[in-house]
Amino acid sequence: MKQVTAAIALIGDELLSGKVQDENALILIRDLRELGVALRRLVIVPDVVDEIATTVRELAGRHTHVFTSGGVGPTHDDLTMEGVARAFGTRLVRHPQLEQLLRAYYKDRSIDRNLRMAEVPDGATLIAGDKPEWPVVAFQNVYILPGVPQIFLRKWDSIRERFRQAPFFLRAVYTTLDEGSMAHHLDRIVADHPDVQVGSYPKIGEPSYRVKITLESKVEPAVGAATKALVALFGSDVVRVE
Repeated sequence: MKQVTAAIALIGDELLSGKVQDENALILIRDLRELGVALRRLVIVPDVVDEIATTVRELAGRHTHVFTSGGVGPTHDDLTMEGVARAFGTRLVRHPQLEQLLRAYYKDRSIDRNLRMAEVPDGATLIAGDKPEWPVVAFQNVYILPGVPQIFLRKWDSIRERFRQAPFFLRAVYTTLDEGSMAHHLDRIVADHPDVQVGSYPKIGEPSYRVKITLESKVEPAVGAATKALVALFGSDVVRVE
């Protein structure tokens, strides 16, 4: 079964300069794992059209889904839509449904700069979630989300279930061994259980254990077999298994 993968592109000079601390990637990282989607890349891109285009083109060609965050407002540095359009060799057009929504929202304040938020890559689709009055713009496998955390969360929550896959199964083994002492055991587990991803995470200053080993897979029996084999190799050096 082919793995469903995802990539995240955070867009904004403010993230690279530290003027703003990102909150949206943490939401996606947590939720994509819970949805059973394997996140493979996380990239921060400046407000430069060519860099946005290059990044989106690369990510879209290598992953099942791409999620962008930021750069979709009415100001000079909101360049994500143009970058996505350029990534796929198309142009920006004003979407009539978005224009109607914006005019209804802004009323007498429907100035041209606000209506700029109705411009999307030609051929883009609008995904109506549980709040269809503010749909998410998508182009092929790229989902374009805002950077403002409150709006981002509202839009993401409205579409997140469409990405659900079979879940990941995870076990954790805590040991008093250090990484050097256990490395050959982990090599054996990796070789004998190819369907299981093994991770090793030391914990400095923790009195009860030295290293946490995680074993995860979409095949639940494989995780169980690998965990059992690892515990047998570690013997009395195992503190606990979760």
